[in-house]
Amino acid sequence: MQFQKFVFSLLMLIAFLHNAGQCQSASPDEINFVRQGVQRLIFDEEQSIPLAGLNPGKTIGLAVMHPAAHYGKGAAQVSIGNDHLIVQSENETQTGIWFGGFNPFATYTIDVASSSGSGEVGFQFTNVDRKEQFMVTVEFKDTMLTGVKMRAVKNAVEIQNKTMAVNLSGKERTEGKIILQMLGSGLVLYTYNNGLPKVIGQSDFNTYLDLRKKQYIHSFQSHLFVQLDSGEVQINKVGMSLSTGVGQADIRAITYENGDPLLDGGRLWYTMSIRGRALPHHIQGVFSMNPTVFDIRLEGIIVFDRKDGILRNEIASHIFYDRSSKVWRGTTTGFSAYANPDKEQKQLLAVESQNDPRFGFSVMEASPFGVVGDIEDPHIIFDSEAGKWRILTCVNQDGYKAIMMESNHWNKDYTMIAGPVTHNSTGTSIQKIGNQRYCFSGSKERDIFIYTYPDLQEVGTLKMDLPPWDETSGTRVWPNVIQLPQGYSSRYVALMMDRFNYPDMKGPNWTYGALYLYHGYD
Repeated sequence: MQFQKFVFSLLMLIAFLHNAGQCQSASPDEINFVRQGVQRLIFDEEQSIPLAGLNPGKTIGLAVMHPAAHYGKGAAQVSIGNDHLIVQSENETQTGIWFGGFNPFATYTIDVASSSGSGEVGFQFTNVDRKEQFMVTVEFKDTMLTGVKMRAVKNAVEIQNKTMAVNLSGKERTEGKIILQMLGSGLVLYTYNNGLPKVIGQSDFNTYLDLRKKQYIHSFQSHLFVQLDSGEVQINKVGMSLSTGVGQADIRAITYENGDPLLDGGRLWYTMSIRGRALPHHIQGVFSMNPTVFDIRLEGIIVFDRKDGILRNEIASHIFYDRSSKVWRGTTTGFSAYANPDKEQKQLLAVESQNDPRFGFSVMEASPFGVVGDIEDPHIIFDSEAGKWRILTCVNQDGYKAIMMESNHWNKDYTMIAGPVTHNSTGTSIQKIGNQRYCFSGSKERDIFIYTYPDLQEVGTLKMDLPPWDETSGTRVWPNVIQLPQGYSSRYVALMMDRFNYPDMKGPNWTYGALYLYHGYD
C-alpha cells in the first residue's frame, strides 16, 4: 500500500512538473509563426448580413410588398415577369420602388438584368414627404453605362446635383451589379460583372447632408430609382446588407477585462475595420473564427453614440467583457473627427454597452476621457496584481511610438508610465505568453517588435516564415498574437493583415488588406 502511494505521489509530481513546464512557455521572440492561409474578403456574399431587399422571384403582391411612387406627369409600368422586376415606359417617367429602411453604413446592390432606351437607375433615400433626399444613380444609353450622379435635397431645395464618376472608360455596361458602399460621411460606387468590382464613383457629402444623424436612420427609407426617357430596365434583385467591404485591417481580439481572449462557442472574436476608402470612411466590424481553421465570419458592425445625435464609425477598437460589472466596455479611436476637422479633435474614447455588441448592428455609448491628439490603436486591460487599468497605445511623435498609460479607473485619469519606444509602432497589443504579459507592435521597419510589460523594454522581434509584406508594400501591420488554452493543435495563433490598397480609388486610399493566419510553435 505504501509503495502504491509512493508511485501515485510520484506520478502526481511528474504531472505537476509537466504542467508547470507547459506554463513556462518560450519567450515570444523564440516562437516560430508559420503561415496557414490568406484570404481577402471583397463584398463576400457568403459573409453579408441581410438588412432588406427586393427579390422578384419571391414577391407576391408587388404593390404592397414593394410599393411604387411615380413622380411627374406620367407613370411607368412596373411588373414582374420571368423572375425579373420590369420598369417600362414610352415617355419620360421617374419611379421610386420601396425595398427597405435606411442605414448610412450599409452596402446596397442592384443586380441589373438588362436595360434599353435611355435614363438612370440607382438608389433613392428619402423621408415620407421627400423634402429630404439623397440619390446615387448611373446613367445609361441602351446597354452602356454613361455616367454617375449624386443628388441631395434638403428642406425641399436641391443643394447638390453633380457627377461623381471616376475611371469610366466608355466600355462599362449596365448589366451586372451596381454596388453602393455607404460609409457614413462618404461613399464609393462600383460596377461588377466578373473579376474585381470596379470603382466608378466616389464622393464625400457630410458637409451639406450628414447622414450619420439619427434622424435619417429613423426617417429615411430606401428605394430603387428608375428614370426613363423612353425604355425599359429589368432587375434581378435589389439588396441591402452589412458587408465585408473591400479589405479588412486593424485586427484586435475581443477579450475579458484582464486581457484573456474571449473564446465563445469555440471561436475567437475580433474587431476589424471594414475598409471603404480613406479616413473617416471605415467601419468597425466584428468577426469570429475557429482558431484551428480559417473560417472568418462577419458577425456584425458597431457604431458609436456620443449623445450628440450622430452615430459615428470609429475604428481601431478594443472591446472587452468586464465580468465584475457584467458590462461590455472598451476603447476606440475617434477617427470620425476627420469628417469635421474644423469642429472636432481626434482622440481616444471610452465605450460601453449593456447589450452584447458582437452581433448585427450595434450601438455603443462613447465618451472622451482626456486622451486627445494624434493617438490611436489602444489596448486596455485590468492588471489585478497592480490594481490598475492600463492602456497600451501609440502617439505620433515623429512617427507613431508605443506608450503605456495607467489609471485607477477604466475611463478617466490616465497618466503615461512608459515609453515612447524608439521604434515606429502600430497595432499595439498586450498578450500573455505563458504566465507573463508582453507588448507587441507592428512597425514600418519590416519587423514586429516585442516589449516587456509594462515598462516597454525591447525583447526582440517576431519570427514568421512568410510575413504579410514584400519589398513593395507597407509593413505597419497589427501582430494580434493570441495564446490559446491547452488542448489546441497550436499553442499560439496570430491573425494579421497586409497593406495592399484596393485599386482605382482616387485621392487618399487606405483600403488594405487581406487576412493572414499564422499558427505559432515553440
